[in-house]
Amino acid sequence: MTRWGLVATIKAPVADTLAFAAWHLEQGASRIFIYLDDANPQAAEYLAAHPTCRVTLTDDAWWAKRGRRPEKHQVRQSRNATNAYRRAGDVDWLAHIDVDEFLIAEGDIAACLAALPQAVTCARVRPMEALAGEGTAFKAFIPQGPDRPRLVQEIYPTFGRDVRGGFLSHLAGKLFLRTGLPDLKLRIHNAFLGDEMNPGEVELPGIDLAHLHAKDWAHFLSAYRYRLERGSYRADLAPSRPRDKGGISLHDLFHRIEAESGEEGLRAFFDEVAADTPRLRAALSERGLLRRVDLPLDALRRKHFPDFTPDC
Repeated sequence: MTRWGLVATIKAPVADTLAFAAWHLEQGASRIFIYLDDANPQAAEYLAAHPTCRVTLTDDAWWAKRGRRPEKHQVRQSRNATNAYRRAGDVDWLAHIDVDEFLIAEGDIAACLAALPQAVTCARVRPMEALAGEGTAFKAFIPQGPDRPRLVQEIYPTFGRDVRGGFLSHLAGKLFLRTGLPDLKLRIHNAFLGDEMNPGEVELPGIDLAHLHAKDWAHFLSAYRYRLERGSYRADLAPSRPRDKGGISLHDLFHRIEAESGEEGLRAFFDEVAADTPRLRAALSERGLLRRVDLPLDALRRKHFPDFTPDC
C-alpha cells in the first residue's frame, strides 16, 4: 500500500494549524510533519498527542544546533522540509505545502501516487486559488500557452494583463517527492538532487492544491504589507510578461495603484481579481474555470482534535 505524508512550516493560530492537519488526516495522510515557526506550545501539545503528527518547535535551541535562524521564512521552510524528508522513512511520498493549502483529490491520494511509474520521483500538484468570500469557489489553474493571456484579460479586464494567470499567488504549485533519494534538498516549489532540479518530474493528475490565499478583504489587507516586502508580492518576483514588452510585477503594480489611488485603488483591484462576486463566478464558469469545493475544516478539526476548544 502506498503511504504518503506532508511537511509544513507554520506560523498561524492554533485553530488554523489543527484544521490544516485535520483535513489531511481525513484525506489519508500517514505522516504529518509540522515545524512551528514561532513559540506555540498549545499547538505543539495537541499535535504531539496525535499518533500521525510529528511536531517540532523551531525555537532558539533548535536553530542554535543548526548554525543560526535564517532571516527569510522561505529559507526556514526549505531547511525544515529537507529535515522532514530525511525523517520520512515510513512514507513513500512526501509533499511540502503551506498552512493555507489543502490537497483536493478526485479519488484517493494514495491511489493517484501508486499509479505513477517507478521512474517518477517528483509529481507536481497545480493550484487553484480561492475566491475571497465563503471559501467554496476557486479559480482553476490555466496551463501555460497562447490561450492564457487572452482568457486572463477577458476575466480581469482592468488588471489581468499584469496578473500572472489571474492568480495573486503562485502558479507553480507544489511537489510530491518520492522518499529515499540520498541528498535530496527541498525548496518551496522545487527540489534538487545535486545540480539536477526536479528529477523525473511529471504533472500529477487527479489532485489539486486548494489555496486560501485571501479569505476576505480584511485578511488580504492585513497580510498585504508583509507579502509586498517579503512574501508573494515581493520585488524580486518576475512580471507576468517580459519587461521589454511592458510587463510589470505585482510588486510594481501594487506600488503604482497605491501611488495613484491609495487604499481605494487596492480595493478596486481586490474586487476585480480576488473577491467572490457573481461577476467573477460567471466569468470563470463561462470558460470552464470555476471550481467548487467543500472544506468543512471546523468539523474535521473537531473530529481529529476533539479536546481543542477555540477561543470565542
